[in-house]
Parts: sequence; C-alpha cells; structure tokens
Amino acid sequence: MSAQLDLIDNGMPIDFTVDDVMKYHGPGFPGGVAHAVKVLERALPALSPDAPAERREITISTAHRGPGVRDTFEVVARAVTEDRFTVDSTLERTDRGSTLERYVFVLSYRATTVRLEIREGFVTDEFINLGRKADRTDAENARLTVLKQEMADRLLAAPADEVYDIVG
Repeated sequence: MSAQLDLIDNGMPIDFTVDDVMKYHGPGFPGGVAHAVKVLERALPALSPDAPAERREITISTAHRGPGVRDTFEVVARAVTEDRFTVDSTLERTDRGSTLERYVFVLSYRATTVRLEIREGFVTDEFINLGRKADRTDAENARLTVLKQEMADRLLAAPADEVYDIVG
C-alpha cells in the first residue's frame, strides 16, 4: 500500500493515507485517488526536501478531470476550496495518445514547481475507452468498476517513482 503523506497545517504536523482519502471520496473512483496519492508521494519530497510542506501552500494544475483526483487534492491540500486546484486542458500530452494524455500534473510549493507525467503500463486502453463511452450498459459499468479497482491496486502496489516521472 502507499506511504503516508506527511504535511504541515498551520505549523502542526498532519498526515493522510489512502484510507483517509477514500473515507472522504467514497468508493466511486479509487483509481483517481490512487493516481493523486502517487503524484503527491512523488512530488512532495521534490517540492520540500528538508521538511514536510505546508499543505495550504501547494498549488496543483492537471489535465486530469476525474473526481477521485480532485477529492484527493482537496483532502490533502485543501486545494479545491482554497482555489489552488485547476483543471487545465492545455497540459494534455496528446502526443502520448488518448490513454496517457491527461495524466499530467504540475505542482508548486513556494519557489519550486515540478511537472509529473505517468509512465506507460498503469492505465489501460480498455479503461480509457470504456470510461469515455457514452450510454454504457450495466455490464459495461460493472466492467468499468472492476477496471477502476484493478488500476488502483496496480498503482498502489508500485513505488511512486516507478509510476510518475518528474519531467520538469
């Protein structure tokens, strides 16, 4: 499972686990939660290498539109309600194909910014195609639920530096 995310909130230590985020988010999009947790696991040490980051100073932009991602950044950084979270379609990497194009995240903390992009092998074409399909059948919705959990399990089983690359 994923590591604990350690931060500071107004000078006080605070930490979050995947279970903490899932209690807030609910069962709908465990893959999105897993993606955002992996992004934070990868980005936080680069953004603040000497101490935990102050959670209310982290700014996030992403091409990812999913509610699991959004809810994770809200729980961990309070970024949505404090207007430090942006979905920005200009970040899409269309050259990487429809499966990977939206898995781009830019996080800033104080004077440091990092850009993360997913590696191949964690998101499947079947998941993307089914997730974007309009008017899914009940059987397709059931399959999508399985694919979401499989992706979450695959992500959470891997070290963050094997899931997301820091590219800038």
